[in-house]
Amino acid sequence: MARKTASKTSSANDVKSVLGWLKAHGSAKVRDTIGPRFGIIVDNAFGVTMTQLKQLAKITGRDHDLAVALWKSGYYDARMLACLVDEPEKVTAEQMDSWCADFDNWATCDTACFALFDKTPHALAKVKQWAKRKPEFEKRAAFALLASVALHDKKAPDTPLIALLPLCEKAANDERNFVKKGVSWAIRTIGTRSKVCHEATLARAGQLAASSDTTERWVGKDVLRDITRPLVMKRIARIEAKRSKR
Repeated sequence: MARKTASKTSSANDVKSVLGWLKAHGSAKVRDTIGPRFGIIVDNAFGVTMTQLKQLAKITGRDHDLAVALWKSGYYDARMLACLVDEPEKVTAEQMDSWCADFDNWATCDTACFALFDKTPHALAKVKQWAKRKPEFEKRAAFALLASVALHDKKAPDTPLIALLPLCEKAANDERNFVKKGVSWAIRTIGTRSKVCHEATLARAGQLAASSDTTERWVGKDVLRDITRPLVMKRIARIEAKRSKR
């Protein structure tokens, strides 16, 4: 596939070309192992690796219309690529809701949140909305998105993120594997942003770890185990040292 130029073809033609590339580079071995190896259960995949998808994304470049068309194709690999090539500034709240409703595995959910949605101005609003959803991967998306914002948006104030810890605590009794792990991920990531965030997270995690609910205890202990590591404490100390010099 040739790299796009200023006279690039229409997205209708692009998507046919890209899907053709995915089909040609797909591997039955990869397709058959992503479930057993990574827990990604999908029925409609070519079997293209993430490394290949990232290479293809560099060739296609950012293209919102192409991303929308790739997502509509329904192929797992095409949807993963869509998350890598979409333009965050063109992503609407309606598109985010539509894609979230399509999430049927953790990889597509996390990639959309980690590589695309967290860069939009709608991110924290969607965290609040999606936390109320019932399907496992749609609810996970709320916390995967919160973790992504906490990790990537270094300039964002801590207060709005700390304010969402009660939302995490409320969902911590959801025993479904990908929800409880998403909740833990969000709390842990918030806890590494600053001393204030760390203290707030320690308090919440301590309450959860002492809960009579099995799932809440698991989340609390998982968070405490991670954010009390020496590596995390050193990172927070470095962050606070940098802030004190400003």
